Amino acid sequence: MKTNLDKTLMEIEARQAPPAVKQQLQLNKALVQQLAQKVPLDSINLIVTCARGSSDHAAAYAKYLFELMLGIPVVSIGPSVGSIYKRPMKLKNSLFITISQSGKSPDLVSCSEWAKSQGAFVIGLINQPDSPMHKVADVVLPLHAGSEKSVAATKSYISSLSAIAHIVSTYSDDLKFTEHLYQIPDKLTLACQLDWSEAITPLAATDDLMVVGRGVGFGIALEAALKFKETSSIHAEAFSSAELMHGPLALVRKRYPILAFSQDDETGKGLDEIVVGLKEKGARVYIAQTGKPEKGRLPVVENVHPFLAPITFIQRFYLMVNEISLARGFNPDKPEHLKKVTETK
Repeated sequence: MKTNLDKTLMEIEARQAPPAVKQQLQLNKALVQQLAQKVPLDSINLIVTCARGSSDHAAAYAKYLFELMLGIPVVSIGPSVGSIYKRPMKLKNSLFITISQSGKSPDLVSCSEWAKSQGAFVIGLINQPDSPMHKVADVVLPLHAGSEKSVAATKSYISSLSAIAHIVSTYSDDLKFTEHLYQIPDKLTLACQLDWSEAITPLAATDDLMVVGRGVGFGIALEAALKFKETSSIHAEAFSSAELMHGPLALVRKRYPILAFSQDDETGKGLDEIVVGLKEKGARVYIAQTGKPEKGRLPVVENVHPFLAPITFIQRFYLMVNEISLARGFNPDKPEHLKKVTETK
């Protein structure tokens, strides 16, 4: 049995996500309620996200969640629009959400300052206390993920997702969603116990694969593809299942590996049909979804709101990709050529 001495920082920190999310939901409850009172839902015409890397994948999740549950369009802005170009933009009556682990990347800070000058109400989802973003944002919602030393972000990403869901639950007044959100820490703990070992050896043996998701699951697919690259030196690309059947399908050959995430919502049927087509082409598909055990189906936590299920998917994925990295002879804590904070200008 492995002890902490045998575990990577990535694994240790990924397993710290459930208590971190539980603490976050408790400590941020009053802050999120104050935000909803300060900026009423009917005063918001647009939501703008600003982020890079894993945080931008959290923003992709936010896009679907805000649009589906609040009916407000969401756009992702390139940080250089505000940090370098600094052109005028009509951002009055908009929420501008900057997502950053450190809260100190110069381009994100500068873009947030610019957005504020253009009339936006700026929210910072930040993990590092007393960061430069704290001085810029109108409201900071701390991620409360705690110290994260592994270069590969895990618990800070999961905490970003739960913080986004917390904002949505407060604005939407969807009691079922809120109930499920407060159960997420326990669901994340259960996710850590799931057996995904079937996929480890074949995925560790490849240098090229696809990750597929759709809707609220697409941001998780983007994040998984990034982690394959940075921890395991696997060329992984993420695609929406809706786009996969166009140009990218030409890449699929016999035994080509594909990892898919399928939450139990309206996108599930279409994704299932695509998986059947991929298997007919000879692809080796591993799909995380509910259902009876069968070859290629990775078990998931049951009785989770479909819009929250992707959070449990990525929790289990982090532990799997950690093992894949080790199996390929890499150190997932210290990917070559990478550092924890990239301060882009």
